[in-house]
Amino acid sequence: MKLPDQAPGCPGDSCGGADLSPPRSLPAADSDGRCHFVEINGRRVALDSRADRRLLAILREDLGLVAAKPGCGIGRCGACMVWLDDVPVNSCLVMAWQLDGRRVSTAELVADSPISEDIRQAIAQCGGLQCGYCSPGIVVTLTHLYQRVPRPCADEVVTLMSGHVCRCTGYSGLLRAIAGLFAQPSDVAGTSGHGGGPT
Repeated sequence: MKLPDQAPGCPGDSCGGADLSPPRSLPAADSDGRCHFVEINGRRVALDSRADRRLLAILREDLGLVAAKPGCGIGRCGACMVWLDDVPVNSCLVMAWQLDGRRVSTAELVADSPISEDIRQAIAQCGGLQCGYCSPGIVVTLTHLYQRVPRPCADEVVTLMSGHVCRCTGYSGLLRAIAGLFAQPSDVAGTSGHGGGPT
C-alpha cells in the first residue's frame, strides 16, 4: 500500500512543523568558528561549526549520535527525523545557524524514553521492523503524534507519516501498528462483536 506523497515535519504542514525561519541577521555561510549553543538530548552543547552545516552531519560526525540516518538529503524520506523544540523535522534540512537556543531530541533519547514504549511495542508486534534503517525516524514521528491532544485518527496519521520511506517497502506492518495505536473509540466498538451498537 503506497503512502500519500507528503513529508511530515516541514514548516507549515498539518503536523505542526517547527519554525525554521531565518533570524534577522543571517550568519555568513562560510563563517567558521561561530559557536551555536543548543540543547541536544537534554545537554547544553556549544557547537563550533560553520553556519551552513547540516544538523544531520553535526549529530553523526561530531556528536556520535547516529540513529538519524542519511537518506535522500532533501527532506523526503524521513530517515533523519529528529525533534526540534519537540516537533519532528528532517535534520538534513536544518542548518547550524538555525540551532541557537533551540532544543534537539534525537531517536537515541526518544527510543529510550517511556513515552515511546507503546510505539516500539506496536511496531515490533505488528511486524513493522525489517532492516531497521527507517525505524528510528518512524518512532520519532509516531511518538510525537501519539502524544498529541486530541490524538489523531489512524487515517490522519497515515497521511502525516507519508514522508517516511521504507526501503524494504514494509508498509503493511507499519499500517497495522498505526491502526492499533490510533484506533478511535468508535473503531473499537465496531469490532467488539456488538456491531457497533449500544451494549
